Amino acid sequence: MTKYRTHNCNELNLAHKGNQIILSGWINKKRDHGNLLFIDLRDNYGLTQCVIDKSNSVFKDIEKLPLETVVKIEGKVVERTKETINLNISTGEIEVSISTFEILGTTKELPMPVFSDQEYAEEIRLKYRFLDLRKKKIHQNIILRSKIISFIRSEMEKLGFLEFQTPILTSSSPEGARDFLVPSRLNPGKFYALPQAPQQFKQLIMVSGFDKYFQIAPCFRDEDARADRSPGEFYQLDVEMSFVEQEDVFEVFEKLFLKVFTKFSNKKILQNKFPKITYSDAMLKYGTDKPDLRNPLIISDLTIIFQRNDVKFDIFKKLVKSGSLVRCLITNNTKDKPRSFFDGIDNWAKEQGSSGLAYFTIEKNDKIIGKGPVGKFFSQESIMEIMKLTKAEVGDTVFLSCGKKNDIEKILNLARTKLAEELKLIDNNCFSFCWIVDYPMFEKDEETKKIKFSHNPFSMPQGVIKNLDFSDPLSMKAYQYDIVCNGVELSSGAIRNHIPELMYKLFEIAGYSKRNVDEKFSGMINALSYGAPPHGGLAPGIDRIVMLLANEKNIREVTMFPMNQNAQDLMMNAPSNVNDEQLKELNLSIKKRN
Repeated sequence: MTKYRTHNCNELNLAHKGNQIILSGWINKKRDHGNLLFIDLRDNYGLTQCVIDKSNSVFKDIEKLPLETVVKIEGKVVERTKETINLNISTGEIEVSISTFEILGTTKELPMPVFSDQEYAEEIRLKYRFLDLRKKKIHQNIILRSKIISFIRSEMEKLGFLEFQTPILTSSSPEGARDFLVPSRLNPGKFYALPQAPQQFKQLIMVSGFDKYFQIAPCFRDEDARADRSPGEFYQLDVEMSFVEQEDVFEVFEKLFLKVFTKFSNKKILQNKFPKITYSDAMLKYGTDKPDLRNPLIISDLTIIFQRNDVKFDIFKKLVKSGSLVRCLITNNTKDKPRSFFDGIDNWAKEQGSSGLAYFTIEKNDKIIGKGPVGKFFSQESIMEIMKLTKAEVGDTVFLSCGKKNDIEKILNLARTKLAEELKLIDNNCFSFCWIVDYPMFEKDEETKKIKFSHNPFSMPQGVIKNLDFSDPLSMKAYQYDIVCNGVELSSGAIRNHIPELMYKLFEIAGYSKRNVDEKFSGMINALSYGAPPHGGLAPGIDRIVMLLANEKNIREVTMFPMNQNAQDLMMNAPSNVNDEQLKELNLSIKKRN
Protein backbone atom coordinates (compact mmCIF):
# COMPACT_ATOMS: atom_id res chain seq x y z
CA MET A 1 0.00 0.00 0.00
CA THR A 2 1.20 3.49 -0.86
CA LYS A 3 -0.29 6.94 -0.53
CA TYR A 4 -1.67 6.62 -4.04
CA ARG A 5 -3.05 3.09 -4.16
CA THR A 6 -3.87 0.00 -2.20
CA HIS A 7 -4.30 -2.04 -5.38
CA ASN A 8 -3.51 -1.93 -9.07
CA CYS A 9 -6.31 -1.60 -11.60
CA ASN A 10 -6.25 -5.30 -12.51
CA GLU A 11 -6.34 -6.77 -8.99
CA LEU A 12 -9.79 -6.32 -7.49
CA ASN A 13 -12.28 -9.18 -7.55
CA LEU A 14 -15.15 -10.60 -5.48
CA ALA A 15 -12.73 -11.48 -2.67
CA HIS A 16 -12.36 -7.71 -2.06
CA LYS A 17 -16.12 -7.10 -1.87
CA GLY A 18 -16.89 -4.52 0.82
CA ASN A 19 -13.26 -3.35 1.16
CA GLN A 20 -12.34 0.33 1.19
CA ILE A 21 -9.63 0.79 -1.44
CA ILE A 22 -7.55 3.45 -3.20
CA LEU A 23 -6.82 3.37 -6.93
CA SER A 24 -4.82 5.78 -9.09
CA GLY A 25 -4.64 6.00 -12.85
CA TRP A 26 -5.90 7.66 -16.01
CA ILE A 27 -9.56 8.18 -16.90
CA ASN A 28 -9.78 5.87 -19.87
CA LYS A 29 -13.48 6.21 -20.65
CA LYS A 30 -16.63 7.78 -19.18
CA ARG A 31 -20.28 6.79 -19.56
CA ASP A 32 -22.89 9.20 -18.19
CA HIS A 33 -26.24 7.54 -17.41
CA GLY A 34 -27.82 10.63 -15.90
CA ASN A 35 -27.96 9.70 -12.22
CA LEU A 36 -24.88 7.50 -12.50
CA LEU A 37 -21.45 8.21 -13.98
CA PHE A 38 -19.25 5.24 -14.88
CA ILE A 39 -15.49 5.73 -15.20
CA ASP A 40 -13.01 3.16 -16.52
CA LEU A 41 -9.81 3.80 -14.60
CA ARG A 42 -6.63 2.57 -16.29
CA ASP A 43 -3.09 2.01 -15.09
CA ASN A 44 -0.18 -0.04 -16.41
CA TYR A 45 -1.82 -3.27 -15.24
CA GLY A 46 -5.43 -3.05 -16.36
CA LEU A 47 -8.86 -1.47 -15.97
CA THR A 48 -11.32 -1.07 -13.11
CA GLN A 49 -14.84 0.26 -13.53
CA CYS A 50 -15.69 2.96 -11.02
CA VAL A 51 -19.12 4.46 -10.44
CA ILE A 52 -20.43 7.59 -8.70
CA ASP A 53 -24.00 8.54 -7.84
CA LYS A 54 -25.39 12.01 -8.63
CA SER A 55 -26.15 12.50 -4.94
CA ASN A 56 -22.41 12.49 -4.16
CA SER A 57 -21.13 16.01 -3.50
CA VAL A 58 -18.15 15.51 -5.84
CA PHE A 59 -20.27 14.20 -8.74
CA LYS A 60 -20.23 17.46 -10.73
CA ASP A 61 -16.50 17.93 -10.25
CA ILE A 62 -15.57 14.48 -11.51
CA GLU A 63 -18.16 14.67 -14.30
CA LYS A 64 -16.28 17.62 -15.85
CA LEU A 65 -12.91 15.89 -15.98
CA PRO A 66 -11.61 15.16 -19.50
CA LEU A 67 -10.35 11.74 -20.53
CA GLU A 68 -6.70 11.02 -19.62
CA THR A 69 -6.86 13.11 -16.45
CA VAL A 70 -4.78 11.35 -13.76
CA VAL A 71 -6.83 10.83 -10.60
CA LYS A 72 -6.71 9.12 -7.24
CA ILE A 73 -9.99 7.47 -6.29
CA GLU A 74 -11.12 6.20 -2.91
CA GLY A 75 -14.15 4.01 -2.59
CA LYS A 76 -15.77 0.70 -1.75
CA VAL A 77 -15.62 -2.52 -3.80
CA VAL A 78 -19.13 -3.69 -4.74
CA GLU A 79 -20.38 -6.66 -6.72
CA ARG A 80 -21.73 -5.96 -10.19
CA THR A 81 -25.22 -7.08 -11.08
CA LYS A 82 -25.30 -10.27 -13.11
CA GLU A 83 -26.23 -8.55 -16.36
CA THR A 84 -23.35 -6.03 -16.11
CA ILE A 85 -20.51 -8.51 -15.53
CA ASN A 86 -17.66 -8.02 -18.03
CA LEU A 87 -15.69 -11.24 -18.47
CA ASN A 88 -13.24 -9.54 -20.87
CA ILE A 89 -11.34 -7.93 -17.98
CA SER A 90 -9.99 -9.45 -14.77
CA THR A 91 -11.97 -6.96 -12.62
CA GLY A 92 -15.19 -7.53 -14.55
CA GLU A 93 -17.23 -8.95 -11.62
CA ILE A 94 -16.83 -5.87 -9.40
CA GLU A 95 -16.84 -2.09 -9.54
CA VAL A 96 -15.69 0.63 -7.17
CA SER A 97 -18.28 2.98 -5.67
CA ILE A 98 -16.45 6.32 -5.52
CA SER A 99 -16.55 8.26 -2.28
CA THR A 100 -13.81 10.86 -2.97
CA PHE A 101 -11.26 11.66 -5.64
CA GLU A 102 -8.19 13.81 -6.15
CA ILE A 103 -6.73 15.20 -9.37
CA LEU A 104 -3.09 14.16 -9.66
CA GLY A 105 -2.40 15.34 -13.22
CA THR A 106 -4.42 17.53 -15.58
CA THR A 107 -4.49 17.15 -19.35
CA LYS A 108 -4.77 19.37 -22.37
CA GLU A 109 -7.09 18.54 -25.28
CA LEU A 110 -5.94 15.24 -26.76
CA PRO A 111 -4.55 15.24 -30.32
CA MET A 112 -5.80 11.64 -30.64
CA PRO A 113 -7.92 9.34 -28.47
CA VAL A 114 -6.24 6.77 -26.26
CA PHE A 115 -9.05 4.29 -25.55
CA SER A 116 -9.57 3.65 -29.28
CA ASP A 117 -7.35 1.54 -31.55
CA GLN A 118 -8.29 3.75 -34.50
CA GLU A 119 -5.30 4.32 -36.79
CA TYR A 120 -3.82 7.80 -36.94
CA ALA A 121 -1.18 9.32 -39.23
CA GLU A 122 2.40 8.39 -38.43
CA GLU A 123 3.30 12.05 -37.85
CA ILE A 124 0.69 12.41 -35.07
CA ARG A 125 1.50 9.03 -33.50
CA LEU A 126 5.23 9.69 -33.32
CA LYS A 127 4.97 13.32 -32.22
CA TYR A 128 2.73 12.24 -29.33
CA ARG A 129 4.31 8.85 -28.82
CA PHE A 130 3.76 9.02 -25.05
CA LEU A 131 0.01 9.05 -25.78
CA ASP A 132 0.30 6.37 -28.45
CA LEU A 133 2.05 4.13 -25.91
CA ARG A 134 -0.94 4.37 -23.58
CA LYS A 135 -3.08 2.48 -26.11
CA LYS A 136 -3.77 -1.07 -25.04
CA LYS A 137 -2.25 -2.94 -27.99
CA ILE A 138 1.03 -1.09 -28.26
CA HIS A 139 1.33 -0.86 -24.45
CA GLN A 140 1.10 -4.65 -24.30
CA ASN A 141 3.63 -4.97 -27.14
CA ILE A 142 6.20 -2.98 -25.19
CA ILE A 143 5.57 -5.04 -22.04
CA LEU A 144 5.94 -8.19 -24.17
CA ARG A 145 9.25 -6.86 -25.47
CA SER A 146 10.54 -6.41 -21.91
CA LYS A 147 9.48 -9.93 -20.94
CA ILE A 148 11.09 -11.47 -24.04
CA ILE A 149 14.41 -9.71 -23.39
CA SER A 150 14.34 -10.76 -19.74
CA PHE A 151 13.63 -14.38 -20.72
CA ILE A 152 16.39 -14.39 -23.33
CA ARG A 153 18.87 -13.08 -20.77
CA SER A 154 17.88 -15.84 -18.37
CA GLU A 155 18.18 -18.57 -21.01
CA MET A 156 21.55 -17.33 -22.24
CA GLU A 157 22.90 -17.43 -18.69
CA LYS A 158 21.58 -20.99 -18.31
CA LEU A 159 23.51 -21.90 -21.47
CA GLY A 160 26.72 -20.64 -19.88
CA PHE A 161 26.97 -17.26 -21.60
CA LEU A 162 28.23 -14.11 -19.84
CA GLU A 163 26.87 -10.66 -20.65
CA PHE A 164 29.42 -7.92 -21.41
CA GLN A 165 28.95 -4.37 -22.66
CA THR A 166 31.01 -3.15 -25.60
CA PRO A 167 31.91 0.48 -26.49
CA ILE A 168 29.44 2.83 -28.13
CA LEU A 169 32.08 5.29 -29.37
CA THR A 170 34.36 3.43 -31.79
CA SER A 171 36.03 3.76 -35.18
CA SER A 172 34.39 3.91 -38.57
CA SER A 173 34.17 0.70 -40.61
CA PRO A 174 34.57 0.62 -44.41
CA GLU A 175 32.09 -2.26 -44.73
CA GLY A 176 28.33 -2.43 -44.25
CA ALA A 177 25.89 0.47 -44.02
CA ARG A 178 26.69 4.13 -43.46
CA ASP A 179 28.09 5.03 -40.07
CA PHE A 180 26.75 7.66 -37.72
CA LEU A 181 29.76 9.89 -37.04
CA VAL A 182 30.51 11.73 -33.80
CA PRO A 183 33.08 14.58 -33.87
CA SER A 184 35.81 14.46 -31.23
CA ARG A 185 36.34 17.69 -29.25
CA LEU A 186 39.64 16.53 -27.78
CA ASN A 187 40.94 15.27 -31.12
CA PRO A 188 40.10 18.04 -33.62
CA GLY A 189 39.22 16.88 -37.12
CA LYS A 190 38.72 13.26 -36.05
CA PHE A 191 35.50 11.34 -35.60
CA TYR A 192 34.13 8.43 -33.65
CA ALA A 193 31.50 6.17 -35.22
CA LEU A 194 28.54 4.64 -33.44
CA PRO A 195 28.81 0.86 -33.86
CA GLN A 196 26.80 -0.73 -36.64
CA ALA A 197 27.24 -3.88 -34.52
CA PRO A 198 29.77 -4.96 -31.88
CA GLN A 199 31.36 -7.24 -34.49
CA GLN A 200 35.04 -6.54 -33.87
CA PHE A 201 34.63 -6.15 -30.12
CA LYS A 202 32.89 -9.48 -29.67
CA GLN A 203 35.67 -11.19 -31.61
CA LEU A 204 38.21 -9.44 -29.41
CA ILE A 205 36.34 -10.79 -26.38
CA MET A 206 36.97 -14.30 -27.72
CA VAL A 207 40.64 -13.50 -28.32
CA SER A 208 40.73 -12.27 -24.69
CA GLY A 209 39.95 -15.78 -23.50
CA PHE A 210 36.26 -15.45 -22.62
CA ASP A 211 34.36 -18.45 -23.94
CA LYS A 212 30.72 -17.45 -24.41
CA TYR A 213 29.57 -13.83 -24.72
CA PHE A 214 26.19 -12.22 -25.24
CA GLN A 215 24.74 -8.74 -25.07
CA ILE A 216 21.43 -7.04 -25.82
CA ALA A 217 23.35 -4.60 -27.97
CA PRO A 218 22.30 -1.25 -29.42
CA CYS A 219 23.37 -0.87 -33.05
CA PHE A 220 23.40 2.25 -35.22
CA ARG A 221 23.12 2.41 -39.00
CA ASP A 222 22.43 5.42 -41.17
CA GLU A 223 20.09 3.64 -43.55
CA ASP A 224 16.55 3.93 -44.83
CA ALA A 225 13.57 2.59 -42.89
CA ARG A 226 11.62 -0.54 -43.84
CA ALA A 227 8.71 -2.31 -42.23
CA ASP A 228 11.12 -4.76 -40.56
CA ARG A 229 13.96 -2.31 -39.88
CA SER A 230 14.07 0.88 -37.85
CA PRO A 231 16.09 3.79 -39.20
CA GLY A 232 18.95 4.93 -37.01
CA GLU A 233 19.09 2.39 -34.22
CA PHE A 234 17.97 -1.10 -33.28
CA TYR A 235 18.79 -3.81 -30.75
CA GLN A 236 20.18 -7.27 -31.33
CA LEU A 237 21.02 -10.33 -29.27
CA ASP A 238 24.75 -10.27 -29.95
CA VAL A 239 26.42 -13.65 -29.38
CA GLU A 240 29.90 -15.08 -29.88
CA MET A 241 31.36 -18.48 -28.92
CA SER A 242 34.89 -19.90 -28.91
CA PHE A 243 36.03 -23.34 -30.13
CA VAL A 244 32.90 -23.94 -32.19
CA GLU A 245 31.90 -25.00 -35.67
CA GLN A 246 28.81 -23.92 -37.56
CA GLU A 247 26.67 -26.76 -36.18
CA ASP A 248 27.52 -25.81 -32.58
CA VAL A 249 26.14 -22.31 -33.15
CA PHE A 250 23.01 -23.75 -34.78
CA GLU A 251 22.38 -26.06 -31.82
CA VAL A 252 22.46 -23.18 -29.30
CA PHE A 253 20.10 -20.98 -31.28
CA GLU A 254 17.62 -23.70 -32.16
CA LYS A 255 17.26 -24.45 -28.45
CA LEU A 256 16.86 -20.76 -27.64
CA PHE A 257 14.33 -19.97 -30.36
CA LEU A 258 12.22 -23.02 -29.62
CA LYS A 259 11.97 -21.92 -25.98
CA VAL A 260 11.31 -18.23 -26.74
CA PHE A 261 8.71 -18.82 -29.44
CA THR A 262 6.97 -21.56 -27.43
CA LYS A 263 6.76 -19.43 -24.29
CA PHE A 264 5.50 -16.23 -25.90
CA SER A 265 3.17 -17.56 -28.58
CA ASN A 266 0.50 -20.20 -29.00
CA LYS A 267 1.42 -20.65 -32.64
CA LYS A 268 2.78 -24.00 -33.76
CA ILE A 269 6.48 -24.31 -34.63
CA LEU A 270 6.67 -26.46 -37.75
CA GLN A 271 10.18 -27.83 -37.26
CA ASN A 272 12.01 -28.71 -34.04
CA LYS A 273 15.14 -29.15 -36.15
CA PHE A 274 15.47 -26.19 -38.47
CA PRO A 275 16.09 -27.16 -42.12
CA LYS A 276 19.29 -25.98 -43.82
CA ILE A 277 18.93 -24.52 -47.31
CA THR A 278 21.94 -23.51 -49.36
CA TYR A 279 22.00 -19.94 -50.64
CA SER A 280 21.96 -21.13 -54.26
CA ASP A 281 18.94 -23.40 -53.64
CA ALA A 282 17.11 -20.62 -51.81
CA MET A 283 17.56 -18.22 -54.73
CA LEU A 284 16.45 -20.88 -57.20
CA LYS A 285 13.45 -22.28 -55.33
CA TYR A 286 12.19 -19.14 -53.62
CA GLY A 287 13.83 -16.21 -55.42
CA THR A 288 15.14 -14.91 -52.09
CA ASP A 289 17.46 -15.84 -49.25
CA LYS A 290 14.62 -15.00 -46.84
CA PRO A 291 12.08 -17.68 -47.79
CA ASP A 292 8.75 -18.06 -46.03
CA LEU A 293 8.50 -21.84 -45.74
CA ARG A 294 4.84 -21.66 -44.75
CA ASN A 295 4.29 -20.98 -48.44
CA PRO A 296 4.29 -24.31 -50.35
CA LEU A 297 4.94 -22.78 -53.79
CA ILE A 298 8.34 -23.63 -55.29
CA ILE A 299 10.08 -21.98 -58.25
CA SER A 300 11.43 -24.31 -60.96
CA ASP A 301 13.87 -23.64 -63.78
CA LEU A 302 12.48 -24.37 -67.25
CA THR A 303 15.22 -22.79 -69.37
CA ILE A 304 16.05 -26.16 -70.95
CA ILE A 305 12.46 -26.53 -72.22
CA PHE A 306 12.93 -23.52 -74.49
CA GLN A 307 15.72 -25.27 -76.34
CA ARG A 308 13.22 -27.81 -77.69
CA ASN A 309 12.06 -27.66 -81.31
CA ASP A 310 8.46 -28.46 -80.35
CA VAL A 311 8.17 -25.29 -78.23
CA LYS A 312 7.04 -22.39 -80.44
CA PHE A 313 7.10 -19.63 -77.83
CA ASP A 314 9.51 -17.55 -79.93
CA ILE A 315 9.73 -14.49 -77.67
CA PHE A 316 11.09 -16.56 -74.78
CA LYS A 317 13.25 -18.70 -77.07
CA LYS A 318 15.03 -15.63 -78.45
CA LEU A 319 15.63 -14.28 -74.95
CA VAL A 320 17.02 -17.64 -73.82
CA LYS A 321 19.46 -17.65 -76.74
CA SER A 322 20.73 -14.24 -75.57
CA GLY A 323 21.35 -15.51 -72.04
CA SER A 324 18.03 -15.10 -70.25
CA LEU A 325 16.50 -17.72 -67.96
CA VAL A 326 12.96 -19.09 -67.78
CA ARG A 327 11.55 -20.07 -64.42
CA CYS A 328 8.05 -20.87 -63.27
CA LEU A 329 5.62 -21.27 -60.41
CA ILE A 330 3.01 -24.04 -60.31
CA THR A 331 -0.33 -23.51 -58.60
CA ASN A 332 -2.19 -26.71 -57.81
CA ASN A 333 -5.67 -27.46 -59.10
CA THR A 334 -6.48 -23.95 -60.32
CA LYS A 335 -8.16 -25.00 -63.57
CA ASP A 336 -11.54 -23.72 -62.38
CA LYS A 337 -10.28 -20.24 -61.51
CA PRO A 338 -11.86 -17.53 -63.73
CA ARG A 339 -9.83 -15.83 -66.47
CA SER A 340 -9.89 -12.63 -64.38
CA PHE A 341 -7.76 -14.33 -61.70
CA PHE A 342 -4.96 -15.19 -64.13
CA ASP A 343 -5.10 -11.85 -65.93
CA GLY A 344 -5.06 -10.12 -62.56
CA ILE A 345 -1.81 -11.87 -61.65
CA ASP A 346 -0.30 -10.95 -65.02
CA ASN A 347 -1.30 -7.29 -64.64
CA TRP A 348 -0.02 -7.24 -61.05
CA ALA A 349 3.38 -8.50 -62.25
CA LYS A 350 3.53 -5.68 -64.80
CA GLU A 351 2.81 -3.19 -62.01
CA GLN A 352 5.88 -4.55 -60.20
CA GLY A 353 8.04 -3.50 -63.16
CA SER A 354 8.29 -6.83 -64.97
CA SER A 355 7.01 -7.75 -68.42
CA GLY A 356 4.27 -9.81 -66.78
CA LEU A 357 3.73 -13.52 -66.17
CA ALA A 358 2.82 -15.80 -69.08
CA TYR A 359 0.57 -18.69 -68.05
CA PHE A 360 -1.31 -21.78 -69.10
CA THR A 361 -3.30 -24.46 -67.29
CA ILE A 362 -2.58 -28.14 -67.89
CA GLU A 363 -5.67 -29.99 -69.13
CA LYS A 364 -6.30 -33.43 -70.55
CA ASN A 365 -8.91 -34.35 -73.13
CA ASP A 366 -7.74 -36.81 -75.78
CA LYS A 367 -4.24 -35.59 -74.96
CA ILE A 368 -2.50 -33.23 -72.60
CA ILE A 369 -2.76 -29.57 -73.69
CA GLY A 370 -2.04 -26.14 -72.32
CA LYS A 371 -5.12 -23.96 -71.94
CA GLY A 372 -4.49 -20.23 -71.75
CA PRO A 373 -2.85 -17.41 -73.69
CA VAL A 374 0.47 -19.22 -74.27
CA GLY A 375 -0.67 -22.86 -74.00
CA LYS A 376 -0.84 -23.26 -77.78
CA PHE A 377 2.94 -22.78 -78.05
CA PHE A 378 3.66 -26.06 -76.21
CA SER A 379 3.34 -29.58 -77.57
CA GLN A 380 2.00 -32.45 -75.48
CA GLU A 381 5.54 -33.80 -75.12
CA SER A 382 6.96 -30.47 -73.93
CA ILE A 383 4.15 -30.07 -71.37
CA MET A 384 4.77 -33.60 -70.10
CA GLU A 385 8.44 -32.69 -69.69
CA ILE A 386 7.42 -29.57 -67.74
CA MET A 387 5.21 -31.79 -65.56
CA LYS A 388 8.17 -34.08 -64.95
CA LEU A 389 10.52 -31.20 -64.02
CA THR A 390 8.04 -29.41 -61.75
CA LYS A 391 5.89 -32.32 -60.47
CA ALA A 392 2.86 -30.49 -61.89
CA GLU A 393 -0.36 -32.40 -62.53
CA VAL A 394 -3.39 -32.04 -64.73
CA GLY A 395 -5.45 -29.12 -63.43
CA ASP A 396 -2.39 -27.14 -62.30
CA THR A 397 -1.39 -23.78 -63.75
CA VAL A 398 2.11 -22.85 -64.91
CA PHE A 399 3.16 -19.18 -64.46
CA LEU A 400 6.25 -18.35 -66.52
CA SER A 401 8.79 -15.55 -66.31
CA CYS A 402 11.76 -14.91 -68.56
CA GLY A 403 14.66 -12.55 -67.92
CA LYS A 404 18.06 -12.01 -66.36
CA LYS A 405 18.76 -13.97 -63.19
CA ASN A 406 18.35 -11.09 -60.71
CA ASP A 407 15.19 -9.79 -62.37
CA ILE A 408 13.54 -13.19 -62.56
CA GLU A 409 14.38 -13.97 -58.93
CA LYS A 410 12.85 -10.68 -57.81
CA ILE A 411 9.54 -11.01 -59.66
CA LEU A 412 9.00 -14.71 -58.87
CA ASN A 413 9.76 -14.14 -55.20
CA LEU A 414 7.04 -11.47 -55.16
CA ALA A 415 4.71 -13.63 -57.28
CA ARG A 416 5.20 -16.58 -54.96
CA THR A 417 3.90 -14.48 -52.06
CA LYS A 418 1.12 -12.89 -54.13
CA LEU A 419 -0.20 -16.22 -55.39
CA ALA A 420 -0.05 -17.80 -51.94
CA GLU A 421 -2.03 -14.91 -50.49
CA GLU A 422 -4.61 -14.99 -53.28
CA LEU A 423 -5.03 -18.76 -52.91
CA LYS A 424 -4.91 -18.61 -49.08
CA LEU A 425 -2.06 -21.10 -48.86
CA ILE A 426 -0.23 -19.60 -45.88
CA ASP A 427 -1.05 -20.77 -42.37
CA ASN A 428 -0.69 -17.66 -40.18
CA ASN A 429 -0.90 -19.73 -37.00
CA CYS A 430 2.57 -21.21 -37.23
CA PHE A 431 6.26 -20.34 -37.29
CA SER A 432 8.60 -21.88 -39.84
CA PHE A 433 12.35 -21.46 -39.31
CA CYS A 434 15.25 -22.29 -41.57
CA TRP A 435 18.98 -21.73 -41.89
CA ILE A 436 20.38 -20.32 -45.12
CA VAL A 437 23.93 -21.62 -45.50
CA ASP A 438 26.86 -21.71 -47.93
CA TYR A 439 26.84 -18.06 -48.89
CA PRO A 440 29.41 -17.06 -51.51
CA MET A 441 32.48 -15.40 -49.99
CA PHE A 442 32.57 -12.79 -52.76
CA GLU A 443 30.27 -11.31 -55.38
CA LYS A 444 30.68 -8.95 -58.31
CA ASP A 445 29.41 -5.39 -57.87
CA GLU A 446 26.80 -4.78 -60.59
CA GLU A 447 27.89 -1.15 -61.10
CA THR A 448 31.67 -1.22 -60.70
CA LYS A 449 32.13 -4.86 -61.82
CA LYS A 450 34.68 -5.20 -59.02
CA ILE A 451 34.77 -8.12 -56.60
CA LYS A 452 33.50 -7.37 -53.10
CA PHE A 453 32.59 -9.29 -49.96
CA SER A 454 29.07 -10.66 -50.30
CA HIS A 455 28.20 -10.95 -46.62
CA ASN A 456 30.75 -10.45 -43.84
CA PRO A 457 34.43 -9.70 -44.46
CA PHE A 458 35.50 -11.44 -41.25
CA SER A 459 34.08 -14.84 -42.22
CA MET A 460 36.04 -18.08 -42.62
CA PRO A 461 36.06 -19.51 -46.14
CA GLN A 462 35.03 -23.13 -46.53
CA GLY A 463 37.55 -25.83 -47.33
CA VAL A 464 41.03 -26.81 -46.27
CA ILE A 465 42.88 -23.53 -45.81
CA LYS A 466 46.13 -24.62 -47.49
CA ASN A 467 44.20 -25.90 -50.53
CA LEU A 468 42.00 -22.85 -51.15
CA ASP A 469 41.86 -21.67 -54.79
CA PHE A 470 42.17 -17.88 -54.68
CA SER A 471 42.27 -17.66 -58.49
CA ASP A 472 38.47 -18.15 -58.69
CA PRO A 473 37.14 -16.10 -55.76
CA LEU A 474 33.53 -16.06 -57.00
CA SER A 475 33.36 -19.83 -56.50
CA MET A 476 34.49 -19.63 -52.87
CA LYS A 477 31.88 -20.39 -50.21
CA ALA A 478 32.01 -19.13 -46.64
CA TYR A 479 30.86 -20.40 -43.27
CA GLN A 480 28.20 -17.69 -43.28
CA TYR A 481 24.59 -18.26 -42.41
CA ASP A 482 21.26 -16.52 -41.85
CA ILE A 483 18.36 -17.64 -39.71
CA VAL A 484 14.94 -16.89 -41.19
CA CYS A 485 11.43 -17.18 -39.75
CA ASN A 486 8.25 -16.74 -41.81
CA GLY A 487 10.16 -14.82 -44.46
CA VAL A 488 11.82 -12.47 -41.97
CA GLU A 489 15.60 -12.53 -41.64
CA LEU A 490 16.27 -12.62 -37.90
CA SER A 491 20.03 -12.68 -38.10
CA SER A 492 23.21 -13.10 -40.06
CA GLY A 493 26.19 -14.88 -38.58
CA ALA A 494 29.42 -16.67 -39.39
CA ILE A 495 32.33 -18.71 -38.24
CA ARG A 496 35.07 -16.06 -38.12
CA ASN A 497 38.37 -15.91 -39.90
CA HIS A 498 40.88 -15.95 -37.04
CA ILE A 499 44.01 -16.32 -39.20
CA PRO A 500 45.68 -12.94 -39.99
CA GLU A 501 47.52 -14.15 -43.11
CA LEU A 502 44.29 -15.51 -44.57
CA MET A 503 42.44 -12.30 -43.74
CA TYR A 504 45.04 -10.21 -45.61
CA LYS A 505 44.66 -12.48 -48.64
CA LEU A 506 40.86 -12.28 -48.70
CA PHE A 507 40.84 -8.51 -48.25
CA GLU A 508 43.36 -8.22 -51.08
CA ILE A 509 40.86 -9.96 -53.39
CA ALA A 510 38.28 -7.33 -52.41
CA GLY A 511 40.68 -4.51 -53.23
CA TYR A 512 42.23 -3.76 -49.82
CA SER A 513 45.98 -3.55 -49.38
CA LYS A 514 47.73 -4.86 -46.28
CA ARG A 515 48.14 -1.25 -45.23
CA ASN A 516 44.38 -0.62 -45.64
CA VAL A 517 43.59 -3.59 -43.42
CA ASP A 518 46.12 -2.53 -40.79
CA GLU A 519 44.66 0.99 -40.74
CA LYS A 520 40.96 0.10 -40.77
CA PHE A 521 41.06 -2.99 -38.55
CA SER A 522 44.17 -2.37 -36.49
CA GLY A 523 42.70 -3.59 -33.20
CA MET A 524 41.32 -6.77 -34.72
CA ILE A 525 44.27 -7.79 -36.90
CA ASN A 526 46.75 -7.06 -34.12
CA ALA A 527 44.79 -9.13 -31.59
CA LEU A 528 44.45 -12.09 -33.96
CA SER A 529 48.24 -12.23 -34.29
CA TYR A 530 48.58 -13.07 -30.59
CA GLY A 531 46.80 -16.42 -30.61
CA ALA A 532 43.10 -16.46 -31.47
CA PRO A 533 40.72 -19.41 -30.99
CA PRO A 534 38.33 -20.59 -33.70
CA HIS A 535 35.11 -18.74 -32.97
CA GLY A 536 31.75 -17.77 -34.43
CA GLY A 537 28.42 -16.27 -33.60
CA LEU A 538 25.13 -14.76 -34.54
CA ALA A 539 23.16 -11.61 -33.74
CA PRO A 540 19.35 -11.97 -34.02
CA GLY A 541 17.38 -8.73 -34.11
CA ILE A 542 15.38 -8.23 -30.92
CA ASP A 543 12.93 -5.92 -32.70
CA ARG A 544 12.18 -8.52 -35.35
CA ILE A 545 11.75 -11.32 -32.81
CA VAL A 546 9.24 -9.24 -30.87
CA MET A 547 7.50 -8.18 -34.09
CA LEU A 548 6.87 -11.83 -34.99
CA LEU A 549 5.71 -12.79 -31.49
CA ALA A 550 3.43 -9.74 -31.24
CA ASN A 551 1.99 -10.61 -34.66
CA GLU A 552 2.83 -7.17 -36.02
CA LYS A 553 3.82 -6.31 -39.57
CA ASN A 554 5.72 -3.11 -38.74
CA ILE A 555 8.67 -2.87 -36.36
CA ARG A 556 7.43 0.53 -35.15
CA GLU A 557 4.64 -1.25 -33.27
CA VAL A 558 7.12 -2.99 -30.96
CA THR A 559 9.62 -0.13 -30.55
CA MET A 560 9.10 2.33 -27.71
CA PHE A 561 10.35 5.52 -29.34
CA PRO A 562 10.91 4.92 -33.07
CA MET A 563 11.91 7.50 -35.65
CA ASN A 564 9.90 8.27 -38.75
CA GLN A 565 10.80 7.22 -42.29
CA ASN A 566 13.23 10.15 -42.55
CA ALA A 567 15.09 9.15 -39.38
CA GLN A 568 13.56 12.00 -37.39
CA ASP A 569 12.37 11.89 -33.78
CA LEU A 570 9.29 14.11 -34.01
CA MET A 571 8.70 13.99 -30.27
CA MET A 572 12.18 15.18 -29.21
CA ASN A 573 12.82 17.20 -32.39
CA ALA A 574 15.93 15.27 -33.39
CA PRO A 575 18.10 15.74 -35.32
CA SER A 576 18.25 19.42 -34.38
CA ASN A 577 20.41 22.44 -35.01
CA VAL A 578 23.30 23.23 -32.65
CA ASN A 579 24.63 26.64 -31.81
CA ASP A 580 27.84 28.24 -33.06
CA GLU A 581 29.57 27.79 -29.71
CA GLN A 582 29.07 24.02 -29.82
CA LEU A 583 30.40 23.88 -33.37
CA LYS A 584 33.40 25.98 -32.39
CA GLU A 585 34.28 23.60 -29.54
CA LEU A 586 34.25 20.74 -32.04
CA ASN A 587 36.27 22.64 -34.66
CA LEU A 588 33.39 22.30 -37.10
CA SER A 589 31.50 24.64 -39.40
CA ILE A 590 28.30 24.07 -41.38
CA LYS A 591 28.56 24.43 -45.13
CA LYS A 592 25.19 25.36 -46.59
CA ARG A 593 24.02 23.67 -49.76
CA ASN A 594 23.70 25.88 -52.83
